[in-house]
Amino acid sequence: MEFKKPPNGGWGWVIVLASFFTQFLCYGSPLAVGVLYIEWLDAFGEGKGKTAWVGSLASGVGLLASLGCGLLYTATVTITCQYFDSRRGLALGLISTGSSIGLFIYAALQRLLIEFYGLDGCLLIVGALALNILACGSLMRPLQSSDCTLPEKIALENVPDRYSIYNEKEKNLEENINIFEKTYRGEETCKSTLASGDWKPESLLHKNPTTMAHTKETETYKKKVAERTYFCKQLAKRKWQLYKNYCEETVALFKNKVFSALFIAIFLFDIGGFPPSLLMEDVARSSNVKEEEFPMPLISIIGIMTAVGKLVLGILADFKWINTLYLYVATLIIMSLALCAIPFAKSYVTLALLSGILGFLTGNWSIFPYVTTKTVGIEKLAHAYGILMFFAGLGNSLGPPIVGWFYDWTHTYDIAFYFSGFCVLLGGFILLLAAFPSWDTCNKQLPKPAPATFLYKVASNSSNV
Repeated sequence: MEFKKPPNGGWGWVIVLASFFTQFLCYGSPLAVGVLYIEWLDAFGEGKGKTAWVGSLASGVGLLASLGCGLLYTATVTITCQYFDSRRGLALGLISTGSSIGLFIYAALQRLLIEFYGLDGCLLIVGALALNILACGSLMRPLQSSDCTLPEKIALENVPDRYSIYNEKEKNLEENINIFEKTYRGEETCKSTLASGDWKPESLLHKNPTTMAHTKETETYKKKVAERTYFCKQLAKRKWQLYKNYCEETVALFKNKVFSALFIAIFLFDIGGFPPSLLMEDVARSSNVKEEEFPMPLISIIGIMTAVGKLVLGILADFKWINTLYLYVATLIIMSLALCAIPFAKSYVTLALLSGILGFLTGNWSIFPYVTTKTVGIEKLAHAYGILMFFAGLGNSLGPPIVGWFYDWTHTYDIAFYFSGFCVLLGGFILLLAAFPSWDTCNKQLPKPAPATFLYKVASNSSNV
């Protein structure tokens, strides 16, 4: 299925605006869950590993809220990629800044709400704000495919032709009528003979006008039952064929070595890269940094720098001379180094500096859909991106509890962030090795130029002797 040519503007900018506010409302609070994490630690009195499950599930998989966020994120990214081609990097950068600006605003907002209304009141108000996503969704009109027409209501008489999946000539209608006819005649025979008490077969052949009308109605009824039975059988075959095609497409995606490396990289990236946004506030408290020294919450610094990173990296992705996959790999490698440097930060200034660096590099989320599109193509983007987001959510869910367990075990965050940095670095190197020869599988290689041929003209021996 091929989509119409992306308009690169027009209603696409409405899509960008709606997607921006969708991500703002959807991801602002879950990404700023680090503010709530401190409250949960004090409220429940549990270990950091167990308490981290609450925040990680809110941003990963396993809860209704996270399921909704995952569906919304995939929808906003897919529809934006359909509407933009030449400006795709800019458009993705703009919509993805919605979650980062939401993180910046919700971090301060949730603190104020907790102060005035308590933890329960804060969560109720945040949930009420999220209802505005419905208004954003009403503005999203999917781009129709070039060969797609509006669906028509299928008449029952046309069902055999419309739903004929296989090339075999089926005898379903006649077969169903015969089966029904035999069953119906058997039932009528038993009823008539039992009612009259006459067991002679001649009595069954007696006909009158009432019987003829009843027989005609019966034939019509039998035909409708047979047609509907045929419809259900063909529909079941069609659904089975769709599921079979989906499984075959999934297998074909994983045969692409770059895509396989991409899902490993995003899984490891979320295991190691997500914990700072949840735990950085507690890292500062564990380093004996007092809250009075915080001109701005560390989580807010991460949020605003993530917005800057998404916008800058999205703009860079539109330059033809930049390989976007290598740019993505570079952000992973630098981020791994920044994560390993967190144990050496013992003051607010150094923690704020590292938070800014990590936030900027987390902006690589704006180019991740771009990389996915280049790897699998726009036609398979929704399918491929859904798979990748599943592994990303799984990494989000596992990362903070693992880091929390390391703290409960060692009573320090040092080993935890070394582990986080190693995971991100490993994912970056796996992706780099898979993509090193050639990563753009959607663009066909240019044919090699034909070898040059040289024509030599033989001089004639016409000189006078």
